[in-house]
Order: sequence, then C-alpha cells, then structure tokens
Amino acid sequence: MLLAYDGSGIDGGLYTRIIGWAHSSPNWLDQLVKVWSNLGLGLFAVFMLYAWWQARRADSVVLARVLASPVIVVAAYVVNSVLKSMVTEVRPCQQLPGSITVETCPVAGDWSFPSNHSVIAFAAATALVFAYRRLGWAAMVAAALMAASRVWIGVHYPHDVVVGALVGILVAIPLALLAARLAPLVDRLRTGPLGPVLGTGPTPAAVTPSR
Repeated sequence: MLLAYDGSGIDGGLYTRIIGWAHSSPNWLDQLVKVWSNLGLGLFAVFMLYAWWQARRADSVVLARVLASPVIVVAAYVVNSVLKSMVTEVRPCQQLPGSITVETCPVAGDWSFPSNHSVIAFAAATALVFAYRRLGWAAMVAAALMAASRVWIGVHYPHDVVVGALVGILVAIPLALLAARLAPLVDRLRTGPLGPVLGTGPTPAAVTPSR
C-alpha cells in the first residue's frame, strides 16, 4: 500500500450536495438511477455484441478492433484494480458521517478510488469509437451516465468516477490502435473454422466491364 487517504478533502462538499439532491428527488427517479447503476454495464456488452454482428461484414481492421474491445475492458479493469490496491480510499458513505445514500454502502475494504464501473464503461466506449464512431459515441454518453449514477447513489466521490473515466480511456486508446495490427490474423481466421463467426468481410464491389 503506497497511499491511504480520506478523499473527502478533494470534493466531499460536492459529493454531499449531490446525495442531498438524490435524497430530495422522487423515489422513482432514485430507483431508476439505482437500477441503471447496478445493471447498466450489461448495455456495454450489448454494444460490443452489436458491433461484432456488424463487423462480420466489415474489413478485418474493424473486426480486429471490435474483437479486441472485451480484452481492452479486461485490461483496463486489471490496471484499475492495481490502482485501487495502491490507493486504499475509504468509500464516502463510510467516511462522511450522516450520509444518506440511495444505495447501501459497500462493506469496509471495498475501496472507492477509482470507480470500476466508470473504468469499464469508458474503456468499452473508447474501444468502440475506434471501430464504429457513432456507436462508440452513443456508448460514451451511456458511460457518462453510468459514472454520474455512481455518485448519485452515494458509493463514489466525483473524483473517483472522473479518474475512472480517464483510466478507461487512457488504457483503451493505445490498445485499440494496436488491435488494428491484428487484421492479417483476422484475415487468416476468416478462412478457417471460425469463418462463420467472424464473417467473410465486405462484399467486393461489382466490376464494371471495360468498353
């Protein structure tokens, strides 16, 4: 452990204000945010599956980046787990007395910094931007909503989710760029037993006979 600290000195006041807004909001809104915060990561799996389905008809660079996206998410999660173990920040709902939160506060030892949910969401979204820009930016919006929800339900400080987003993005960018180099491997795999799963790539353009 290199550092253990109380993160409330960074943005504890903002955290308190946000959970105050949540406390005074309609119950249906809080429950909706809570469900999204707990289950919304599944949407990013759907995004990646949809990207794979589309990439079956795309060139091998696009398919390589799509296939790399879950690997990129795992890599970002591993990096974040190391950071969590180095910076053992206590959850704000444990650190700040009298915190009334939408979500039950995690147990002691479940460290707060950086936010795993934010890392996963932003790593997935960033990876998808390199394959399908529109889909990736839609995933970015969902990632921002995921990060915000973690503060709203009271389990993270704002700086936890901001740094989590940066970790996800910074890990994903170089790996997504490197994934393009696997296109020749994808080409070979498409001609083998995995062909039905990987697809045949783009349909060759029709050749106009010369006159």
